[in-house]
Amino acid sequence: MQNTHTKNLSVLLLATLFISTSGVLGRYIQLSPEAIILCRAFLAAIFIFIFCKFKKVDLKIKSKKDTISFLISGFLMGAHWVTYFYALKLSNVALGMLSLYTFPVITAFLEPFFTKQRINRIHIFLAVLVLFGVYILVPEFSLENNQLQGVLFGILSAFFYALRNLIVKQHVKKYNGSMLMFYQMVVVTVFLIPVLFFADFTNVQSQLPLLVLVALLTTAIGHTMMVNSLKHFSASTVGIISSVQPIFGIIIAYIFVNEIPNFNTFIGGSLILLTVIIESIRSKK
Repeated sequence: MQNTHTKNLSVLLLATLFISTSGVLGRYIQLSPEAIILCRAFLAAIFIFIFCKFKKVDLKIKSKKDTISFLISGFLMGAHWVTYFYALKLSNVALGMLSLYTFPVITAFLEPFFTKQRINRIHIFLAVLVLFGVYILVPEFSLENNQLQGVLFGILSAFFYALRNLIVKQHVKKYNGSMLMFYQMVVVTVFLIPVLFFADFTNVQSQLPLLVLVALLTTAIGHTMMVNSLKHFSASTVGIISSVQPIFGIIIAYIFVNEIPNFNTFIGGSLILLTVIIESIRSKK
C-alpha cells in the first residue's frame, strides 16, 4: 500500500515537472496566446491519437451525457490555457505560474458541489496559505499594472482549470486518461479554429520546435499523466500537490532564460511550496 502511494505520488510529481515547462515555453514562443494554444492542441491531439492507436485504447464515447461533458471540459481546458498564457505574457514566468496556483483553493471549495464529501478544514487552511502567498507576489494593486493584470488572468485561468479537473475526475474510472485528453484537444482545436482568420502566423515555422515541445512533453505526456493521477487522489489533493509546479517553472526559467525572481516571489513561492509538503504528508495517511 505504501509503495503504491509512493509510486502514484511520484507519477503526479513527474507530471507536474513536465507541465511546468509551459511557463518558459508560453512566455517565449513568439505567437499570440490564442495561436499558441491552437497549435498546441492540434499537435497534441495528433500525438495522443497515435499513442491511443498504438496502445489500442478505446476511443468510443459511451453516452450523449458524456459527450456534453467532454465538450464542456474541453472548452474549459482551452479557456484555462488561453488566459494562462496571457498571464505569462503580461507578467513573467514566476508570477504567471504562481497566480495560477490559486486553483487548489478554488478546487477545495468547489469539490463538495461535485462529490458528497464536505469541505475539508485542512484544505481551507491550505487555501488561505496559498492566497496569502499570492498576495505577497503582487507588487502593486493597480489595474494599470501589467503584473497585476497577469495575476488576475492567472486567477481566472485557475477557475477554469479547477472546474475542468472536477468534471474530468467524474470520468477517469470509466475512460482511459489518454482518451479523455484526446477529446479535450479536439474540442480546444475546434473552438479555436476562428483564430486562423485573425491571428498572425507568419513566424510559425521558426517557432515549430517549441510548439512541438509544448504539445508533446507538456501536454500529451504531462497532462495525460495528471489526468491519470485523478484516479488515485481527490481533485483537491492533486491540485495542492501539483502546486509545486511554479517552483519547477521558476527553476527552469532561471536555468534557460536567466529570469531571476525577486524577494517577494521567493516568500510567496515558499508558502505555496509549504502547502504541497503538508498535503503530500496528509494524503498519505
